[in-house]
Parts: sequence; structure tokens; C-alpha cells
Amino acid sequence: MSSTLLEVTRASHEEVERLERLIVKDLQNEPPTNKDRLYQSHRVRNMIELITSTTNKLIEIYEDKDSSRKDEIAALGGQTATGTNVFSAFYDRLKEIREYHRRHPAARVVDANDEYEQLLKEEPQIEFSGEEAVGRYLDLHELFNDYINSKFGEQIEYSAYLDVFSQPERISRKLKLTRQYQEYMQKLLEYLIYFFERTEPLQDLGRIFSKVVTEFEEQWANGKVEGWENEAQENGDILAEHSAIDLDYYSTVEELMEVGPERLKEALAALGLKTGGTIQQRAERLFLTKHTPLEKLDRKHFAKGSRGPQQNGNSVTIQPSADAKEIALIESKVKRLCDLLQETMVRTKENVEKKQALTYEEMEAEREEEEVQAESESDDDEQQIYNPLKLPMGWDGKPIPYWLYKLHGLGQEFKCEICGNHSYWGRRAYERHFKEWRHQHGMRCLGIPNTKNFNEITSIEEAKHLFLHNFPEISGQVILSDRAISLDISRT
Repeated sequence: MSSTLLEVTRASHEEVERLERLIVKDLQNEPPTNKDRLYQSHRVRNMIELITSTTNKLIEIYEDKDSSRKDEIAALGGQTATGTNVFSAFYDRLKEIREYHRRHPAARVVDANDEYEQLLKEEPQIEFSGEEAVGRYLDLHELFNDYINSKFGEQIEYSAYLDVFSQPERISRKLKLTRQYQEYMQKLLEYLIYFFERTEPLQDLGRIFSKVVTEFEEQWANGKVEGWENEAQENGDILAEHSAIDLDYYSTVEELMEVGPERLKEALAALGLKTGGTIQQRAERLFLTKHTPLEKLDRKHFAKGSRGPQQNGNSVTIQPSADAKEIALIESKVKRLCDLLQETMVRTKENVEKKQALTYEEMEAEREEEEVQAESESDDDEQQIYNPLKLPMGWDGKPIPYWLYKLHGLGQEFKCEICGNHSYWGRRAYERHFKEWRHQHGMRCLGIPNTKNFNEITSIEEAKHLFLHNFPEISGQVILSDRAISLDISRT
């Protein structure tokens, strides 16, 4: 029944409308926890992707490149090769419908609303490491190890690394133009993108990076990229002519041969060495510079007329401008992501510093508390609370611990006749009630001042007896005033 092109079009429009309503309904609910916020964002992102894919299908249908939609509309109007016959088209369609129901006599109507409502209850699978704490913190330990074990890095603590990893301009340009640094920055960028997509699924990262690239191209052309100022002017001729090979990544000549003869030739020419011979001879000649300074190398390896470079050959830091531009662009993207994740970076550093001040036992207790909290958050809020001991409820809406119940003596009941036989549970609540409005109101009704002398007095007779014996003058005035009030009332 839904195989016709027009029916597919109608169903697609209906699906888009249903998904839009579900998105609005989901976003109207304020998620109580960070985990629920992530689930909501990913649900909305999935529905947006469904809308996008369905819309693309509709665009293809409306473009009608094969004229199938046009032919189907014409067929519904009864247009055939021999002419227009509306009744023939109607009965053919009726026959098709009857044939469908004959083949599917037990077909039932499925409520699409119920099926779509299930999307609001989905809990998307989002992978986070233990250090990330469901997207609250960054986990940069692996990148930190790469940083401190590299030539461009420093021997610093992890908490200090959280401040400097977003500042590539601190590193000299010579150290940046190495393969090790390029791989490190690429790895850092991939992690930040992966983390951002998991924690902010509704952000359009493609549009953000498009703006970054546009601004970068303009700054690069003007030589104003931070840390790469006037890069093209300083290295123009050399960068266009030679490329670099970081020999630290190769432990044998065979491994070095894999870069290819042309790359070996360029690297040898950059060092002023001979570029001829087989690929193995080139690799052997270049591999000599890994452990031997160029000034101590035998002159037979140098090309005729070459003065040789005045630097060590362990790491050739001159690279083509394309490589330098690529590294600079990666740095720009990393900086932009760091700006977007600034709050997360601050939380991460605070969490690291807090852990450094805790003992192992305190860290274990905190971890268990977080696990218990995570489990309680995942429980249904409407689940009935198990409270067989009838313990009082705490500030979080749950029964207080039994030890706290016993400590404050909350199982002991105190009644006050002056307060209308109201019950107070626990000694603390009982002592506090003498200054509260209920007891004060009861004392005013008795005509007795609520002073410290009447603390611990809960009986009306005891309060009157104490008042008459200790305050005879005041009690007589109170009695006379009561009589005067009664006389006035009787006269009126």
C-alpha cells in the first residue's frame, strides 16, 4: 500500500512532522542531572539526523529526475497511452486495494504515536572513561605522557599540563616543525573532537571549523598567525625546495628506505650530502647523520661544492610550507575547541588538585559515593521508598540514617498540653519548641508571659500554679483585666 511514490512522500512528511514535535516535547523537559542532559542532547541529535536523511529523500523525489513522480500523478488522473480514462484508473486502483487486503486479511493498524514516543525513553550508549566522569572532566593522561617524553615538552605535573596544552605558541617554531610534534597535535585534536562530539552533540562542529579555516587563511596570508608570524617570508625559498625526515622515528636502514627514493634525495640535498646511488645507499648515507654530527662526517659523503649545513642532522627541522601551514591550522582548531571546553578544563584542573590533597582511603570513599550517587540517579524517581522503621525524611527526600535517628533520640516522644497536646520527637525539637510560635500562642491564651522561668513546663495547671505563686502582682492584674473585659462584653 505504501509502495507508491506519492504515499512514500506523504509518509516522509508525516515522519518529519512527528520528529519535530518530539524534539520540542523533549526539550521542554529540564534534565535533572548531567547524565540526563547528555541523553537528551543525543536523542535530539539522532532525531535531527533522521529528519535530515528523510528530507534528502524528499528532495530527490521532488527533483523527479526519472519523471516517475510525474508519471504516477498522470496515472492517477487516468492518463494512458491511448488517452484519458478516469473511470478505468479508478477501478484499477480499487482492484489493487482489494487485492492487498485479500492477501493481508489479518493486517492491523499500528499506532505510530506509540512507536515514536519510545524515542523519548531511549538512553543512548555514550562511552566515557572513568576519568571523564560522564563528560564532566577531560582525560588527557595519555597525551600528557607523550608531551613530557618528547623533545618539545617539559617535565611538569599533570595539573600544570592542563594549563599549557592549550597554548602551542609557547613551543618554539623549530620544535614544531618535527614529525613528532605534528603527530602529537593531530592526536590532541582528534581527542578534543571526540570529547566535544560526545558532550555537545547539538553543536555543529563542521560550521565551527569552517569559520576557523576562513579566519586562518586570512591570517596566514597576512603572516599574522600566532606563533607563525611571517612564516612564508622567512622560509620561502628553502621551504619550497626541501622536505624533512625526523630520524628519531627510524631504528634501521630498512625502515628508512620505506619513505621512498625521492624523499631521501630531498633530505640528503637539504643536508648537502650526495643524492645519487640506489635507495639503500641513500638511506645508509642519511642514516649516518642520526648519531654522527655533520661536522664529524667524512667529506666523501658530501656533494661537490657543498659547504654542508651548520646544524646537527639528528632532526632536520626544515619542512615545506605546506607542512608548516597544516600544523598551524591544527593548532588553530585545538585553540578553538579549548575555548569551547573552557569550563570543562577548569573543572578538570580543580578535580585533579582536589585528588592530590586526598589520601587513598578518602579517594576510595569518594569513588564509592559517586558510584552510589550514579546508581541513585538512574533509579526511577517514582519508585516507592523502602522505610520499614518509619524514619523521618531528610533534606533529600529519603529516610535519614538509623544511627542519626538514635543519636538525636528521635524515637522519644514529648507532648505539650499548652501546645494543644502536640507531639515533639527528640529532645532537641522539644527544647526548641518553647521559643516557637505554637507554645508562645498557648501561653498568651493563658495570660502568662513566656519567660525562661516556664521552660520545661508543659502542663496548663503547672504553668498557672507557678504563675500565681511567683508573680502574684502580675497575676492579680491579669485576673482584674480579665474581669473588666468580661464586664465590657456583658454590657454590650
